[in-house]
Amino acid sequence: MNNTISAEEWQVRCDLAACYRLFVKLGWTDLIFTHLSARVPGQPDQYLMNPYGLLFNEITPQNLIKVDFDGNVLAGDYPYNSAGHEIHTAILKARPDVNVALHSHTRAGAAVSAMGEGVLPLSQHAMEIMDLLCYHDYTYAPDSDLECEKLAADMGDKWLMVMHNHGLLAAGRTVAEAFYYLYMLESACKIQLDVLSASAKPVLPDPKAVASLTRHTAMSPDGPHGYTKETWAAMLRWLRQDGVDWAV
Repeated sequence: MNNTISAEEWQVRCDLAACYRLFVKLGWTDLIFTHLSARVPGQPDQYLMNPYGLLFNEITPQNLIKVDFDGNVLAGDYPYNSAGHEIHTAILKARPDVNVALHSHTRAGAAVSAMGEGVLPLSQHAMEIMDLLCYHDYTYAPDSDLECEKLAADMGDKWLMVMHNHGLLAAGRTVAEAFYYLYMLESACKIQLDVLSASAKPVLPDPKAVASLTRHTAMSPDGPHGYTKETWAAMLRWLRQDGVDWAV
């Protein structure tokens, strides 16, 4: 397939396939459910996503399907997850600056999504992404135009979403950036569960310190601190060290 598509699309396919494999290594999968997408370079109304029914450790650059915003499968031999299609197109349509969306149903993310307090600034992980975060009320599946509009409206100009009683959603300009944001949010959720289950009086930092850190880690062309590229390169090395060949 890499001989029939652009080099830019092939690179995005490789990065997205690697992200699926990282979900497996990090324990972020949920059987065959959830979905990760990336906009097709040069085709703003088309995106790549996992074929519905495959395990995440079966995803390769070749078997990712290409879908347009109207729901037509343009390349690939599998169907897509209809709820995933609605979630991802809602974000990609509304945000031309977003090229990647990652959705998870992790235990920690789902647990915090059911907490009225939301994400608390209990860790540096949380403080780093507080200003990037928004919330969305529960709906079983965004299967209507109205619900898709609400999802996009709630996302606004943010890059991370807690979907109440459901899970997490991360957006990014690149796979590397979206992965970094989701990692920070997932870590914040895990730490929050640990703290609240073990402490009767958790320590909350000074709001000025929180504001200082969030300003310091504000978005830049290379992501917060420029960490996203370096982190992504390290994650790819981690896959290779374990013998994971996601680009076959």
